[in-house]
Amino acid sequence: MKQRKIPLRKCTGCNEMKNKKEMIRIVRDQEGNFSLDFHGKKPGRGAYICPNKACLMQAEKNKGLERSFKMAVDKSIYEQLRKEFDNYDGE
Repeated sequence: MKQRKIPLRKCTGCNEMKNKKEMIRIVRDQEGNFSLDFHGKKPGRGAYICPNKACLMQAEKNKGLERSFKMAVDKSIYEQLRKEFDNYDGE
């Protein structure tokens, strides 16, 4: 039986390749709003991050989201993502 390929994505914080299902997706919708997508089903352009706050801080420091979305990301967006991250219970 042929082994199934596991989809990998690169974390925008630590730049490690990991299983897509183990990561959290950051989505920018058509209106330009950013949010965390814990289930990977929201429509919009996405970037992936490890499920730890250190990677989100590193993504802010190394401008990982700016590169992924090819646009400037305001500090208030990082604050909003940190708040959503704090409310995440690891479903």
